[in-house]
This record gives sequence, C-alpha cells and structure tokens, in this order.
Amino acid sequence: MNEILRGKPSFKGRTVVVAMSGGVDSSLSAFLLKEKGYNVIGITLKLWDYKEVGGEPLQDGVCCSVDSMNDALHVCTQISSPHYVLDLTKEFRGRVIKNFVSQYKKGRTPNPCILCNTEIKWKVLLGKAKKLGADFLATGHYARIEYDDKRRRFLLFKGKDPSKDQSYALWGLSQKNLAFTLLPLGELTKKKTRELASQYNLKTASKSESQEICFIPDNDYPRFIKDWEKGQESEAKKGPIYNLKGERIGAHKGIPFYTIGQRKGLNISYPKPLYVLKIDPKENTLWVGEDKDLFKSTFYVSNLNWISIENLKDTIECQIKIRYSHQPKKGMISRLTDKCVLVKFQNPERAITPGQSAVFYRGDEVVGGGIIDKVKD
Repeated sequence: MNEILRGKPSFKGRTVVVAMSGGVDSSLSAFLLKEKGYNVIGITLKLWDYKEVGGEPLQDGVCCSVDSMNDALHVCTQISSPHYVLDLTKEFRGRVIKNFVSQYKKGRTPNPCILCNTEIKWKVLLGKAKKLGADFLATGHYARIEYDDKRRRFLLFKGKDPSKDQSYALWGLSQKNLAFTLLPLGELTKKKTRELASQYNLKTASKSESQEICFIPDNDYPRFIKDWEKGQESEAKKGPIYNLKGERIGAHKGIPFYTIGQRKGLNISYPKPLYVLKIDPKENTLWVGEDKDLFKSTFYVSNLNWISIENLKDTIECQIKIRYSHQPKKGMISRLTDKCVLVKFQNPERAITPGQSAVFYRGDEVVGGGIIDKVKD
C-alpha cells in the first residue's frame, strides 16, 4: 500500500526512480523528492534513433537527444543521485511507433504519448524500477494521486494548474500503477515550477518545451509515415474524395495522411472551406463537408480503464474530454459491454476522432477513459 499517499510521511530511506526527460518538470520532481529524504535514482529513456525517424535535426527540448540526457545527468549530479540511460528503442518501436503507423493506416488518429505512458513508462520502466528495489516511480506530470479509504481505491485528479493539467494522458494507469506512483508537481503551477527550478539553480530552469510528438521532431506526420512505410507493399495508395451528396470532388494522397477535421492538403476548389468528416480505409475513400458537419454527439469507446470505480454498471453523467486540448463537456456514459460504452454529449462537439482518447471526469476526479472507436452518424 502506498503509505506516502495515505498520509504517513515515512520518507527517509525510501527509494524512488524518477523518469527524467531532461526537462524542467522531471528535474524539479527529482530535486523535490531528494529534499524530502528519498533516495533518488534518475533514469532517462532512450526511445528512438534519429536515423530511423528522420526529419529535421533535434532541437533543444526534444527528449532522447544527447543534450537532454546530459541535462538530466547534470541535475542528478547536482543532487548527488545516480543517473542511468535505459535503451528501450526496441520496445518503443514495437509498442508505440508501429501502433502509431498502423492506426493512421486504418484511418484513425492515435495519441502515442498516452500509449507510451501505459506501455513504456508504467510497464517496462516500472518493472525495471522494481528490480532496482525502488519503492516508487515518479514523473513530472501535472496531476494528483490520492487514496480513498472508503472506496479502497487510488484516485487520479487533475493538476492544480488548469492550463497544464496532464491527467488526460494518465487515464490508462491501473490501481497497481497508481499505488507505485508519485507526482510531485500536482499541486504546482508551471510558473511556480520554473520559479523553484531557478531558485534551486537547476540547469533546466528556463529550458524550452517541445510540443511535438517526440519521435517526429519536425512535426511532419505525412513525411514520417511515408518514410517509415517506404518500400513496403502496404504503402499508402491514392483514392477518391466525396462530398455528403456522394459526388466525387477530388482525390486524396493516401488514408494515413489525413485526420478528422483536417482542412489543409485536400486540394479541392469549393466556395466554402471543406474538412475531412469521415475516413473509410476499407473503401480507401475520404468524405468531406463544411465545418458545421463536423459536430456530432454520440460515439463508442472501447479499451476501457476505470480508476475511481471498479466498473461501469449502468449509466452515469460526467464531463468528457476527447483530446488533450479539449475542454471537458457534459454528457452521459452508458454501459454496453465490459469492453465498450456508449457516450453522448449533451451538446454536439466538433471533430470527435476515432483513435483519440476519451477521458471521463467528475469535477477534478478522473473516472476512467478509453479509445474512441466509432462515431455514430
């Protein structure tokens, strides 16, 4: 049982592995835990090779670069803690990158950061941490974990900084994961994090952040997918674009290069802006329409993980978030099977996208989440 989270402050002598990207958030997390008396072990993950992913040269702030590894080492040296680099390129390639490409080929838009959390950080890295004798795994995510005695469950909450909350990216964590996890920045704002990092003279205090997917440093998804699939029989093929009247009005470059709500790259002459409404990989077709046609209410969610409850038994009302930048909106969740729920927003929302994560909230508390499977017409 996670005694720290239950309010029993026995810090001294406890060992925590801190996942260190070389950024300010994980750096301050390591520093704060060391100050509290933990034995801190910093581990930086090497997840991909530049020669495999291509694109522009690595820039400051991108994880897995040599500079980022050195920055993490510098912070660990400053706090007198050991630092290791763990090569997980094989695991990351097999569990994250291949999934990313295969989902795009199916006309879906995955979130590889969420998959990296569940499959790499809280499976592979967590296993390594346990082998090192660690009591906890810590990251720099802005979210909070508490233990509820009445429900006998670990609960996940939004971070105190609404502009930086990262609970959305952690919906896949199990009860065992949460019991083993510390999130030192959950009560802080990003501004406060930088202030403290500067106050403690951490090298990463003013380091910029990367907003792109780590293994696509140039943020060019079509380029990445094209390069990754080059020479394979499954290379993307061109196909027709239809409007809602069923009229063929253009041609697309290949299913993997499009996502719901996309406007650029359609190359269609039309009086009004057109957006991708539907992607049909079986027929190799795109369907487009106006912005108003992107608004839908009802969709199915699978690959479920429940946090605040053991399982969904009936229908509940909550707030639903359908992408990282989306403001949660009120809706209903109804159980269909143990593996699938029907979600209906109170009011239509724009560009509900298969492959993205839907996370369910009650106030600041994460009820659970899953993957958007299909949008109901």
